[in-house]
Amino acid sequence: MSQFRKQHMPIAWHEIIESENTTPAVNASLKEKATLVGRLGLMMLSSGTGAWRVRASMNKISRALNITCSADIGLLAIAYTCIENGETYTNALSLNTTGINTDRLNALESFADGFHERAGRYSVEQFHRILDRFQDMPSNYKAWNLGLASAIACCAFTFLLGGGAVEMICAFFGAGIGNFVRKKLLERHITLLANVTVGVASACSVYVLLLKLAEMIFGVSDVHQAGYICSMLFIIPGFPLITGGIDIAKLDLRSGLERITYALLIIVMATLTGWVCATVFRFHPSEFKEMSINPVLMLFFRLITSFCGVYGFSLMFNSPRRMALIAGLIGMTVNTLRLELLDFTSVPVSLGAFFGSLCAGLLASALKKKIGYPRITLTVPSIVIMIPGMFMYKGIYYIALSDTASGALWLTKAFFIVVALPLGLIFARILTDRNFRKSS
Repeated sequence: MSQFRKQHMPIAWHEIIESENTTPAVNASLKEKATLVGRLGLMMLSSGTGAWRVRASMNKISRALNITCSADIGLLAIAYTCIENGETYTNALSLNTTGINTDRLNALESFADGFHERAGRYSVEQFHRILDRFQDMPSNYKAWNLGLASAIACCAFTFLLGGGAVEMICAFFGAGIGNFVRKKLLERHITLLANVTVGVASACSVYVLLLKLAEMIFGVSDVHQAGYICSMLFIIPGFPLITGGIDIAKLDLRSGLERITYALLIIVMATLTGWVCATVFRFHPSEFKEMSINPVLMLFFRLITSFCGVYGFSLMFNSPRRMALIAGLIGMTVNTLRLELLDFTSVPVSLGAFFGSLCAGLLASALKKKIGYPRITLTVPSIVIMIPGMFMYKGIYYIALSDTASGALWLTKAFFIVVALPLGLIFARILTDRNFRKSS
């Protein structure tokens, strides 16, 4: 068997610099300063954040080192030029894949914020050793923890979409096993389309198996097929969808379009897999059976399930439990407010999503001053639960059956909600962040 060779060769950062040199970073050569700027940007990018935040962190390092940096940032690559006293140094760096790691993102932002105070005391080598520790940060959760987190999130999501106890139980086990399988594949570095396909197929198969067993043993009706879609909603790429929209709003078109393309790739692959499984198992995406619940009790259930959904999704992004708790409280508030608004007013669904997202952004901005977490680590998990994964699935499902009219209707509904969500965060940021508000 031939030896596996990495397509993307790792960068030996410590071989680029003089390890014996103890000169403070502010007095180092342009080449060595540029390695710090580029490496921090690449690590920020690998944590899943958008181009605006990556560039902001690279600028903080550059200003502390008394150099100028100009960067072109995509989803997986950075090309940047550092300038000092008429001398220039240009570099191009790339990642082999992308992912979400809010814990590392928080650590890197803290590193960038405090860099100016240490630039005159620490050498470039010492800073690289600190970045080594961030690079080697282990995941906060094992595959079974993440499986449980997705199970809780999708179970809560099922109720919020209108599902009952049977759908919630089946979605719980389906999503849990599906995400567990996917994480095991990711640990083995299995490529994107393969791990998405196998993860979604596992979730769908478990849902079908449990529902068939319930039909045989307890006489459960096949009307509960409607919850089938909920078992695969853990795969919806909320982070790249939201950060892509924010990047486009800041005219980082390369990053924004690449992120949205990446998200669409996952969505199309996941929904096609779900459609194939539904065809094999003869399942159909029907509407949930309407439940009659007292409005006050419904409000209570929405608060609980919204919190559980956001908390579960936040853990899937590797958020520490305290960060996930705060995101859950924000999501519980804004999602319940959105749903109540839709129930008791004639507000369109997309406008309700915008309002919920705007409130999430404003709350996160207010809390940032007290707790210090980056806004994006709180806002995106809190509104992921609003992304219309079921609408997307139904759109692809009907188009695959050549019913383009129904498919286009569902995809249009999904499109306006997906557009509204990042717009809400963008306007919250415009209202609360002077630097974001300016175009410079």
